[in-house]
Amino acid sequence: MPHASTTLIASAEPRTVSDFTPLLKTVREQGLLDRRIGWYAARTTVNLVALAATVAGMVLTGDTWWTLLFALPLAVLWARTAFFGHDAGHAQITRGRRAGRAIGLLHSNLLLGLSYAWWNDKHNRHHANPNHVDKDPDVGVGALVWTQQQAEQRAGLARWLTRNQARLFVPMLLLEGIALKVYGFQDLKRQPPRERAVEAVLLVAHLAGYATLLLSVLSPGRALVFALLHHALFGLHLGLTFAPNHKGMEMPDPDGESWGHLRRQVLTSRNVRGGLVTDWALGGLNYQIEHHLFPNMPRPHLRLAQPLVRAHCATVGIPYTEASLLDSYRQALRHMHEVGAPLRAAR
Repeated sequence: MPHASTTLIASAEPRTVSDFTPLLKTVREQGLLDRRIGWYAARTTVNLVALAATVAGMVLTGDTWWTLLFALPLAVLWARTAFFGHDAGHAQITRGRRAGRAIGLLHSNLLLGLSYAWWNDKHNRHHANPNHVDKDPDVGVGALVWTQQQAEQRAGLARWLTRNQARLFVPMLLLEGIALKVYGFQDLKRQPPRERAVEAVLLVAHLAGYATLLLSVLSPGRALVFALLHHALFGLHLGLTFAPNHKGMEMPDPDGESWGHLRRQVLTSRNVRGGLVTDWALGGLNYQIEHHLFPNMPRPHLRLAQPLVRAHCATVGIPYTEASLLDSYRQALRHMHEVGAPLRAAR
């Protein structure tokens, strides 16, 4: 058996018969869980070519401040690369674990310097219990907190941060690109020896290749500025992609009655309305409800599953939450602001 961190939740079917079962049956009958290898092959190829073209543009532009303009397209293309690594981990691209892991390691560790094993382990736990304060690492206590109970336990600088976390959220995302690399290296000690060796070699290879590229094109000072700007834009892009998905949505009571699969995934998730541009910019994660219900569903099928999921939720009486992109940010920031309210009142 492969280590648990190598593959994200690949089956959406709950263990017991529930109000989710009819929806799952319909989705399967319509072929929406079938793989789209050609779709992914074409888009990963286009992304790799675009990355190569961006690097070529940097080399041709040379040691000038104008080269910093390439930080923006490179950050956007890195986000596409991260989305493919995410999809590979969910077994959306291929059913084979080895092939999926190889795709994930290429797109995560080698191209981005992000640990595929670390991300999968963390993301597995999130998918199993979204917004559960004791089980979902995405709502655990960190730089930010997500419940007033967590906020009341803060002290010192952390307490000031929590009071102002809604205002500081976007600026803090500028550090996320670097933080993701750090988390990956920190996670190596948790991994089994064989997995650790592969992950470490690829992470170091990425850092060496990235540094070699920048220092061969730019002076050390400009290279440092480019790296900081590029990672700031990359972290901002990823952060703004994930922020609308769950923040401000229902948070299951750890001591209360457990929810079934359908209720647990729908009530804690928020979709983002939009068209093809939104689908591209958010990597399909704007269909967060469908993605959580069917984590191994190929990205192009999420849009097709949405009408089925929305109708089924209406039938069984479960609210289906959808908002515009800007409104989803407002809701997430409002929640963070409300969490810090008692601390502001206590000053």
